[in-house]
Formats: sequence, structure tokens, C-alpha cells
Amino acid sequence: MTAPPRPLPERKQDMLRRFAEDVDAWVSTASLDGTPYLMPLSFLWTADTLLLSTTVTNPTARNLQANPLVQLTIGEFRDVIHITGTAAVTEATDAEGESFATKAGFDPRPLANYPFFRITPTKIQAWREANELKDRVLMNDGVWLV
Repeated sequence: MTAPPRPLPERKQDMLRRFAEDVDAWVSTASLDGTPYLMPLSFLWTADTLLLSTTVTNPTARNLQANPLVQLTIGEFRDVIHITGTAAVTEATDAEGESFATKAGFDPRPLANYPFFRITPTKIQAWREANELKDRVLMNDGVWLV
């Protein structure tokens, strides 16, 4: 039996908990010619953005520098968070760098070719079952709806 749909405030709180607890996201990028690329990367949620890091030779990094549009998916098939956003190369603050390293179990800061990317969400959707699809949008055009 399917649970009743969660109210939007509860769904947002569940999403924020997942952002704090989950370590990895599927990151989907595309090159300028439209070639898609999907890569799992660790993330840190901080101040309404997601922080990622990957080597500059990875297609994800090359794609994000050429085409900043990105989609990320966190969770499982029946408990998913889908994020659309834009990426920019950034410097992590000391606190962000420490938090990222602790959460990910990997510290890119001492590595010369591992930039951080800050993902600014423009749309966030979250749902578990078909009964939550109708109200799955929690953020649209960068504005929280709840």
C-alpha cells in the first residue's frame, strides 16, 4: 500500500535531511555539441548551493566549464531528488573545504587539478511515488515554493 503524499513542508525537510546525509549524486552534463555525460560525484549542500569537485581532465569538469547547465539526481528510484542548476568554478571557503572533505572522505584542496564547482539550483523536484508527482516541484526559477 502506498503512503499518502507528503505535504510540501515535510517533503522539503526530508530533502534537506538527504542533502545533509547523502554523500553522492549523479551529475549529468553535456558538451557544447550536446554529447551527454553522467558521473557520480560527492557533494556538499551549503547556503542553498551544492559544492562538487572533480579533476579538470574529467569530461564533467570540461563540460561544466564550457556549458554550465547541469542536472543532479540524489536518492533512489522511489525517493528521488532531481536538481536543475548552473555551475561555476569557485573557491571553497575553509569551512566548506573541511566539511566537503569530512563528508566525502576525500579532500581535493591539496590537488592542483581538482577545482570546486558551485551548483546554484534553479529547480528542485522531490517525490517518492506517483501520488507525489503532482506537487514534486519545491523550487522553481531559483525560488523556494515552500
